[in-house]
Amino acid sequence: MKTTSPEELLIGAHTSAQGGAYNAVLQGQEIGATTVQLFTANQKRWEGKPITDEDALLFKEAVKASGIKKIMSHDSYLINLGSSNPESLEKSRTAFREEIKRCQKLDLAFLNFHPGAAVGSSEEECLERIVESVEQMADLAEKGETRLLFEATAGQGSAVGWRFEHLGYLVGRLHKKIPIGVCIDTCHIFAAGYDIRTKKGWDDTLGAFDKIVGLKHLYAFHINDSMKPFQSRRDRHAALGQGEIGWECFEVMMTHPFMREIPKYLETPVGPEGWKKEIALLRKLAK
Repeated sequence: MKTTSPEELLIGAHTSAQGGAYNAVLQGQEIGATTVQLFTANQKRWEGKPITDEDALLFKEAVKASGIKKIMSHDSYLINLGSSNPESLEKSRTAFREEIKRCQKLDLAFLNFHPGAAVGSSEEECLERIVESVEQMADLAEKGETRLLFEATAGQGSAVGWRFEHLGYLVGRLHKKIPIGVCIDTCHIFAAGYDIRTKKGWDDTLGAFDKIVGLKHLYAFHINDSMKPFQSRRDRHAALGQGEIGWECFEVMMTHPFMREIPKYLETPVGPEGWKKEIALLRKLAK
């Protein structure tokens, strides 16, 4: 199998779509990215503006000109597909459906989303409602190419998805009905209790993921260091090498025959200039 060159590996960041989705692609070019993540609408509002035909055309032209691939959306932070509150659940399902439509209009590869939070109910009940919520999207999901990715969480508050068992249950229930998968956030799983600071730690973590979820369902990584310590269950991102995880983790990722080929999206709190440096450093590690 041909090994992808460091320059061609899909590495990028969550870039700004302010003023139009195509701007996220342009910022990606500026920072040396080969992939990007973006918000298709305001992440702090229930209702997002539809993508117009003109918006979609500008975006697709920018993508074609840039060579950027496997673009991913991150859905609204308000959405909780496992909510026990009927009104919140309905609003979440409606907003999620609209997000899928926007992703499909832009021909995005992935829609990344936090599974949900068990507010006022058990984790088991929450997970079951998430399955029901995603099942309701089957008719729409089959119309486009966008794959829905559960994001592994840090387990902060009542969030589910911080244990591989949660993700395994969700993927197991849904993967035969809907294009589904998982995005691993390095900060999140470290805070949740998966020690990825060393090669052995990564081997153990990938082994557990394969046994419980299946590596064939892992489609993307969020690349972040962690401000908070191991098993803290706190979601606080740090610049690469400047947190509790450290550089060895990312060196292993960039040289690992399986992980190096998976698209990677930075969400570190360093801004475009910082991402430009981090992307270059990750490519250097892959040589």
